[in-house]
Amino acid sequence: MWALDPFTQPRSARLFADTPLPLLAVLAAGAAATWALVERGVLPPPALRIAGVTAGHGALLATALAWVGVPAALRMVTVVLLGLAAWAAGHSVVGPVAYLAPVLWVAWLTRRGRLADLGLGAAVSLRALLTGAAIGGLLGAHLLVSASRTFGLHARLDHSAVMLEAIGYDVGANVLAAECFFRGALFNRALAHWSFAVAASGSTLAYVVRYLIDPLLPKSAGLVVGAVFYLALLGALNCWLLRRSESLLPGFLGALVFFAAYRTLAKG
Repeated sequence: MWALDPFTQPRSARLFADTPLPLLAVLAAGAAATWALVERGVLPPPALRIAGVTAGHGALLATALAWVGVPAALRMVTVVLLGLAAWAAGHSVVGPVAYLAPVLWVAWLTRRGRLADLGLGAAVSLRALLTGAAIGGLLGAHLLVSASRTFGLHARLDHSAVMLEAIGYDVGANVLAAECFFRGALFNRALAHWSFAVAASGSTLAYVVRYLIDPLLPKSAGLVVGAVFYLALLGALNCWLLRRSESLLPGFLGALVFFAAYRTLAKG
């Protein structure tokens, strides 16, 4: 039975084996060059966001794909689609719809059977999906109440254009890359070396750090503490969902629901 369980079978002797270091170096160099050109006024400021999305989320998603043996050419397509989606989102009201492209590409790879080790491709029950959505909904509702009482932030739907861009970004970049890397790749690999508790803790810690270094995260002490609390809970629960359902989809759905609630927050 153990040999038939993809979540207990060792995939690699080393945790970070097969990491695409040359691609990561290129993405980092591209982001640094873009920052320098924006600082000098050669490129407009929005170019920095495009480069950040491409480099940051492209690195996570490309690494996850590399760890499960997806060829380099197919990984590059993923990075290019992320970059194009980030560019389109800033140039048109309907541009955020372009973030569906990376999702559809990952779905195509899933149908080809290339992402089974990420927890994509196997049948998943409706109960597991509803559990994921419920977890995201409960965390999101708690966030809205806490933010209202503590920081004077309230759920508002009158900034629809901003929300559409943010939700598109979550679907095709933020949540997609995070779940594929931190749960599908890192957590699953760690399970081949350590217990569930250790693997989930390491994956969740890395997940929280990813957001703490995000320049878009508000830097006030209260908001940072709140972010750590909710992201740690979300990360740990999504590890549990993946282990229980053997699918990445319940956690992906839960994270989307949680971030959708977060995107409604605004002053007033």
